[in-house]
Amino acid sequence: MSLFKTVPPNVVQSIRAFRVTDLQTEAATLGQHFLYAHCAHATTKQQVLAAIAEAFHFPRHFGKNFDALSDCLTSLAHKAGPQPGFLVVLEQLPNTPKFDKEARETLLDVFRDAADFWADKKVAFRVFYSFQ
Repeated sequence: MSLFKTVPPNVVQSIRAFRVTDLQTEAATLGQHFLYAHCAHATTKQQVLAAIAEAFHFPRHFGKNFDALSDCLTSLAHKAGPQPGFLVVLEQLPNTPKFDKEARETLLDVFRDAADFWADKKVAFRVFYSFQ
């Protein structure tokens, strides 16, 4: 039985009851990309974006801003050819003065927009996140 029987194919949601290892196994079972970024050491937007870029193997020229993140999650991946789907985990997003609620929401909005982009192409793009 699929771990995702109640999880839509294109969603951004709190990790809640899911365990990272179970999500990774499910991505492998489905043949999807598993992208994992642990952001506990980050305290600023730049550090969060750097952690994501490094974990997701973004190109060296990645601009460490929300527009560049959006581009990497959508057009760059789309131009690389057909995609089997994505399962993204953003763990321990910071709650600091330099990465506050507004910054977290903007980051999650970028992932929501990417989920919509891939939904239009009938490609699963599930994002699970947690905060520190």
